[in-house]
Amino acid sequence: MAEPKTAGKNALAFVLITVLINAIGFGIIIPVLPDLIVELTGQPLADAALHGGMLTFVFAVMQFICMPIIGALSDAYGRRPIMILSLAGLAADYFMMAFAPTIFFLYLGRIIAGGFGATFSTANAYIADVTAPDKRAQNFGLVGAAFGIGFILGPALGGILGDPDGPLGEIAGPRLPFFAAGVLSLANTIYGILFLPETHKKENRRKFSILRANPLGALISLSRVTGVKGLLFVFFILAIAHTAYPSAYTFSTMASLKWTAKDVGLSLAAFGLASAAVQGGLIRVIIPKIGQYWAAVIGIVSGAIGYFMIGMANAGWIIYAAGPFAAFAGLYGPSLTNMMSSRVSEKEQGELQGAIGAAQGLSLMIGPLLMTRTFNVFAQEDAKTFFPGAPFILASALVLIALLAYFIFTTAKDREINPPGQ
Repeated sequence: MAEPKTAGKNALAFVLITVLINAIGFGIIIPVLPDLIVELTGQPLADAALHGGMLTFVFAVMQFICMPIIGALSDAYGRRPIMILSLAGLAADYFMMAFAPTIFFLYLGRIIAGGFGATFSTANAYIADVTAPDKRAQNFGLVGAAFGIGFILGPALGGILGDPDGPLGEIAGPRLPFFAAGVLSLANTIYGILFLPETHKKENRRKFSILRANPLGALISLSRVTGVKGLLFVFFILAIAHTAYPSAYTFSTMASLKWTAKDVGLSLAAFGLASAAVQGGLIRVIIPKIGQYWAAVIGIVSGAIGYFMIGMANAGWIIYAAGPFAAFAGLYGPSLTNMMSSRVSEKEQGELQGAIGAAQGLSLMIGPLLMTRTFNVFAQEDAKTFFPGAPFILASALVLIALLAYFIFTTAKDREINPPGQ
């Protein structure tokens, strides 16, 4: 019995390290991506934002197409080769972007990363393989904690590495964080080749079928689930609003507050700390006290306030003051998901999760294009109204629409889910 236990511990340790490194790698490039786009295109920040939106769109489309395929391949050929392939693809993306001589290579890197980026889904499959059912929730929680820690460290590190006036002096710049992310991912790939065990037993594998791996299946599930379409609409609108952060935050604060990559990175690290406090502790106190229904209301209202404050900010302290509101917005996700889950039967749970995943995927395709186009219109030097915070005002308006829809589509029964005191 010692060998399987050791393999399980090795796999879990590797998964947590992988998620941590991936989160650091993702966060490390956010503060400097606008500067790199400007360097490669020679365009002003307002026009560079359009490339930022398209880069996110390309990545999201490739993820939407390839994630089911990658998942089916891991079922057929094992977790280990798929995880290593995904990590190698991520490292190739970062290095390609670090060396990019033209904007084309940024797009190519995002295509590669989106196509091979199944690390999180494969990581969850690893945990399911090596963890008893009664302990899976705990280990999935560790994955969330690892991601949270990585996203706190990543932006701060990216801001420092990208700041030529910082401690690294002239070697710092918009390309250095991409090199750092590439080195981290490459080291993780080598670690996986040397130490990662295979946990998916051959007798549990199934033959690869392109029909089962059809990405349109998630879209079809949107039309099949019954009784939750109203809440799915609320979830979808909120997800579109949330894309203001990854697609427009850096551009907006650089244009409106003249922030540097370091300023952006430190603020995102502060946001990460606030979010970790809510997700890791307060959420477990708040939801049992007030119930899922009102927790979702508090989360949605907090999101609207946070977006509005960021959009209207004319000083850096206002951005930091918006952090707690942005963190408390994290209450609506688990609350909405649980309400939807409670409305469907046990047999429909998988289809519901597919529908939620499809809604998230569609929001990542639509949202970044919408937010960066809004920024482009209002951040032009000759704009009639110069208002770089416009994407966040749009996000706040979308959240208010979602709040109205939430009140329309919820029922008295939804208020009974996890009522106060339970």
